[in-house]
Amino acid sequence: MSSNNGHFGKILTIGTFDGVHLGHQKILNRLKKVSVDKKLIPSVLTFFPHPRMVLQKNQSIKLINTISERRLLLEKFGIDLICVKTFTKEFASLSARDYVEDILIDELNTKHIIIGYDHHFGKNRTANITDLITFSKEFDFGIEEISAEDIEEVTISSTKIRNALNDGNVALANTYLGYHYFLTGKVVRGHSIGRTINFPTANIYIEEDYKLIPKDGVYVVKTEIDNNPIYGMMNIGHNPTIKNKPHSIEVHFFNFEKDLYGEQIVIEMLTRLRDEHKFENVGALKKQLNKDRQNALNFINSIN
Repeated sequence: MSSNNGHFGKILTIGTFDGVHLGHQKILNRLKKVSVDKKLIPSVLTFFPHPRMVLQKNQSIKLINTISERRLLLEKFGIDLICVKTFTKEFASLSARDYVEDILIDELNTKHIIIGYDHHFGKNRTANITDLITFSKEFDFGIEEISAEDIEEVTISSTKIRNALNDGNVALANTYLGYHYFLTGKVVRGHSIGRTINFPTANIYIEEDYKLIPKDGVYVVKTEIDNNPIYGMMNIGHNPTIKNKPHSIEVHFFNFEKDLYGEQIVIEMLTRLRDEHKFENVGALKKQLNKDRQNALNFINSIN
């Protein structure tokens, strides 16, 4: 949703909200509760691209969610208004006063803000919560400060999630997220080698190069197709047994025949089975894939 209902009063929180994890959800729950008490629209102001991508030209930064995934999660969480501000050098050079007056007041009609003690804004990020309190008196909006403990929880959770995913530990990442880590991508044509060994795969192409892809290896996954849960196993890596293969994300779905080429699908990652290995030959690979399938099915049975 965009800010086209600007004349309604908003209760706002501001931040990157990458992951929309349990730490963020605590803040969002507070936002929703106060929105009911004050009869204001629960709203989030977030930014894209990530400020570090723009100001530091940091192409190596990897995010837990793509911007469309972030939107989806915030909407699912009951946030009525999601304002995604395009972060540019021009935007970054707005004075603190212009940011408050032009964006928070004129554009969003903010009546109350829930914000962290460490929030900085305006040109060179020189303004802080003390300045915001001063502006709140001038522009007549309320402020509630998020505790240092809650802010720290958000920071620690984000770091732990990224570290867990980089280690391939999606099960641990999922405990911090409060949902299954997921990849959103398009099914594209691959080399169809899997088909020749009775393990046909859907090749997933993820357009956003800033999306964090977990460590190479084999994972148990789930997707929803035509409102039905479909399970499978996914390989992230180079398939070293098959020579000269570029890095890929391939999913073999269990008991599923439908042609998915060209479709956009969401792959939830449940747990990791093993590292990617180079096998002596295709026969040895096939033997391992049968073991992987059995291990994956055992895991799926244990959670259902």
